[in-house]
Amino acid sequence: MNGAGRPRLSRRARLRRDPRGGGDVLLYPERGLALSPSASQILRLCDGTRDTAAIVEALQASHPEASRDVLLRDVETLLAALRERRVIEDAR
Repeated sequence: MNGAGRPRLSRRARLRRDPRGGGDVLLYPERGLALSPSASQILRLCDGTRDTAAIVEALQASHPEASRDVLLRDVETLLAALRERRVIEDAR
C-alpha cells in the first residue's frame, strides 16, 4: 500500500456499538465482525479524508509510546484485510 488512498467504509458496511458487549462491531451484508479497541479506533479514522499516513499520525498522537513503524504495519494489515472483504474502499 502506498498511503495515497483515503480509506473509508464502503456503503454496505456500518460501524456500530454492540449493546451487549460494549465494543464496536463492523456490520456488512449477512456478517458481523467484533472489533478490538485498536481496530475500532483505526476504522473511526477511515472517513475518506485521511490517507494512511494521516491515520498513522493521528494514532501516534493518541499513543505516543507506540512505534510509528508498528502503527503503520498494523494499519496497513487491517486495511488490506478489510479491503479483501470489500468493506473498505478508497474515497474518490
